[in-house]
Amino acid sequence: MMIHLYGIPNCNTVKKALDFLKENKADYTFHDFKKEGISAAKLKQWNKALGHATLVNKKGTTWRGLTPEAQEAAAGTQGALALMQEKTSVIKRPVVEWNNGQVTAGFDEAVFNQNLL
Repeated sequence: MMIHLYGIPNCNTVKKALDFLKENKADYTFHDFKKEGISAAKLKQWNKALGHATLVNKKGTTWRGLTPEAQEAAAGTQGALALMQEKTSVIKRPVVEWNNGQVTAGFDEAVFNQNLL
């Protein structure tokens, strides 16, 4: 099984994650949200693993650019899933599906090291 990393190539956090995987000679694929989007089924799978509160990046410019009404609508699971599918840049990056079946969001070197074992 191969590691699947999802994100946006010009995101600094995604770049760090990709560099880490390359330096550690990990086999991985990269899924570009901007070019390929993301399916509702995949978002539901990630939501089950992490929860929408972890998946929605409330620190990013996309979130801050939303109207208060749109932010409020994303407070619940269904609203958050719809928002992430419509505006993939609001998803915390990178999302990684590891060989061991774990799903993580964001880059933490310790977590990456642990999942590469």
